Amino acid sequence: MPTLQLTEVAELKDQSFSSTDLPDFTASAYKDAYSRINAIVIEGEQEAHDNYMAIGTLIPGQAEELKKLARMELKHMRGFTACGKNLGVAPDMVFAKEFFSSLHGNFQKALAAGKLTTCFLIQAILIEAFAISAYNVYIRVADPFAKKITEGVVQDEYLHLNYGQEWLKSNLDSCKDELFKANKENLPLIKSMLDQVASDASELHMDKEELMEEFMIAYQDSLTEIGLTNREMARMASAAVV
Repeated sequence: MPTLQLTEVAELKDQSFSSTDLPDFTASAYKDAYSRINAIVIEGEQEAHDNYMAIGTLIPGQAEELKKLARMELKHMRGFTACGKNLGVAPDMVFAKEFFSSLHGNFQKALAAGKLTTCFLIQAILIEAFAISAYNVYIRVADPFAKKITEGVVQDEYLHLNYGQEWLKSNLDSCKDELFKANKENLPLIKSMLDQVASDASELHMDKEELMEEFMIAYQDSLTEIGLTNREMARMASAAVV
């Protein structure tokens, strides 16, 4: 399934981007939307920390490495908390917890059942690809303080995405059936999550269609690295069409 490489996408978008595209960071409407978007990234990093710690209980031999990833997520959470404080915005954490509730619930069910493949798909593929795509779009329209924080976070997230990819790649022969099933159950949630915050993202000058496009590029690149065929990737991606 041919897609533009991430560098090519960035180059195309940079050509049309200018400072006039930046929102008014002091506007009340911006701050209202930011209270929910900022809460989402804070909660997302907390979820990531908890999920990596939980995955470590399923593979004790890799628990220390997973703890390192988890600690990085807490650092990200502190950085994004500072972004909200910099703008004088209190994050709406009640909204954010509800926002992640479906993925959270599915992860917890998989964890309780010892379904490591599902846990890795949810956290290390879907959530990390979701985060990377959103952060890459946000960086171009962020205030200077948040831009610097987010640029640092994105580099770490690629490491986390790679960790999940490598495990799934190494175990692909034995985990493929579960991978397809877990993907079918969880990929549609990403689209519904994007739909839920489309208006808030727009207020931050982040387009929903662009966010979904970036996500699908990161997601399909990840499936390629795992070792799926074009036909298998098409089958996986079709689950997003609901």
